[in-house]
Amino acid sequence: MSIRVLIADDQPIVRTGLTMLLDAQPGIEVVGAAADGREAVRLALQLRPDVGLFDVRMPLMDGIEATRRLAGPDVTDPLPIVVITTFDLDEYVHGALKAGARGFLLKDAGPALLTQAIHAAADGDALIAPSVTVRLLEVFAHAKTPRPRQPIEPLTAREEEVLVPVARGRTNNEIAGELYITPSTVKAHLASLMRKLGARNRVEVAMWAHETGRV
Repeated sequence: MSIRVLIADDQPIVRTGLTMLLDAQPGIEVVGAAADGREAVRLALQLRPDVGLFDVRMPLMDGIEATRRLAGPDVTDPLPIVVITTFDLDEYVHGALKAGARGFLLKDAGPALLTQAIHAAADGDALIAPSVTVRLLEVFAHAKTPRPRQPIEPLTAREEEVLVPVARGRTNNEIAGELYITPSTVKAHLASLMRKLGARNRVEVAMWAHETGRV
């Protein structure tokens, strides 16, 4: 089955370009395109896509607010969303991830990385553009954030090992290769991490790792 994608961008030429690019990829089908965040939320609830690909700057409602409404902490069945933008600004990255985004890419990422991000989001993984990840780490290193919550149970040594590559934006398959374990074992450790940290997804796990200085 194809991954059904909803695109949201206020520029018609970008919507058309992204639609053509993704429709040309095997296993991906664009099922809708919205010109603003409000329309994106409406179409997402109507079409129930597998993944949303949202621009940050849009009229009526921006991509971060649309992400929050479809994937935020209060959403029962969150939509996996990849935020894509031309603006490599730290507040957008942080805002998108806090809102529940599964990935963050720049529009010059190229078809390979874009396709990888769509597949990662659909599989429950998170992909953040490498250039963005480096800057995000710098922001966390210098930010004065509240004291991070403590896990409800101590993390095991293997969970700590899995935590670091998760925080660096690695996929389950990449982590499995690095640690010489199976992807299903990675998923099991990740599920345990989310339970212990009270995190809803791997991005929240990654942010906790940054906030506690593990990366």
